[in-house]
Amino acid sequence: IRIEVRRVTRLCLFSHFLSINSHSLHYIYTALSKPVGLPGIHEFTAMGMLDNRMIDYFDSEHQIKVPKQDWMKERLPGDYWEKGTQSRKSKQQWFKVNIGILMERMRQGNATSPHVLQWRHGCEAETQPDGTLKFVRGMDMYNYDGDDFLSFDDKNGVWVAPTKEAEATKRKWDGVQVLKEYTKGYLENECVDWLSKFVNYGEKELQKKSPPEVFVFTKSSKVEANVFLVCLATGFYPKDIILRVKRNERVLTKEDGLMSTDILPNDDDTFQRRDFVEILRSDVSKFSCEVIHKGTNVDITKMWDPIVPDAPAGNGGVIVAVVVVLLVVIGGAAVLWFLRRKRLLGRCNVQFNHTHSSHSQI
Repeated sequence: IRIEVRRVTRLCLFSHFLSINSHSLHYIYTALSKPVGLPGIHEFTAMGMLDNRMIDYFDSEHQIKVPKQDWMKERLPGDYWEKGTQSRKSKQQWFKVNIGILMERMRQGNATSPHVLQWRHGCEAETQPDGTLKFVRGMDMYNYDGDDFLSFDDKNGVWVAPTKEAEATKRKWDGVQVLKEYTKGYLENECVDWLSKFVNYGEKELQKKSPPEVFVFTKSSKVEANVFLVCLATGFYPKDIILRVKRNERVLTKEDGLMSTDILPNDDDTFQRRDFVEILRSDVSKFSCEVIHKGTNVDITKMWDPIVPDAPAGNGGVIVAVVVVLLVVIGGAAVLWFLRRKRLLGRCNVQFNHTHSSHSQI
């Protein structure tokens, strides 16, 4: 089986940048139609994310829901984790059944490559003057093989099908009033209740901030006459950050060939971002990188050494390939978003303790 994996630039943690007074709680479920035989990549994974930090984790290999923050382990009783384990085992089976249904619906029964079903489910809330959290928005979204498949319109209380293949599911789920009411109620109420509890439990950790370390360096290009200039900011929290690569004080853009990994997670609940541009080795312009991290009041500019090292013998590897195998390790969990052939599997999708019964089958 030929597997292609693309770098995930946002990790699909949350599509909105949180304001200082906002908090979010999301659960991400990812299921593959078949094992792929790669280390750290499981047929089924589930993880809880509080303000973009992993708080719990489950996978099909270990079959147990575990805390990923010390305060979660300390504050929540043993039966919370036991019930959570049973719930996620149930969801694992739900995903297995429904991937099969979708493969049949899309005439993919004889496919040799794996297919992926993902689900994002969660909420965002803002802190009020009295310290309570008020619901801002919720999301309940499904994704199949890189395409949006189904999402819940919380305002109107209906399911939205962007593709013809999802219309049958929309009709089925719209016809189950209790499912729509439960989904809306969970996003607006129960989710916020859990969010409030977790924010209270992890208050000290959530308030910790970390400034970025900034490095500028060069990497060889496949083109011997060229070189990559790389600006790396790492170890920062919260995740909002600005990077500006400049040539003679002019900010470079995509039109100038600037590329970026966007924001990626480190394994210690901090983040990193790497911007880079390919230039001629003979270019004598002054290149600099400005990094602004408002969360820690950091505003720093670093210059590249004007003397570019000679090209090594042979062709060096490009710093970031278009398609690479990337294991983003968060607390020991490898989060991968697959490409089937050349199609990215995953803008995000997530879930809470959503009730899965026969009427919610895809």
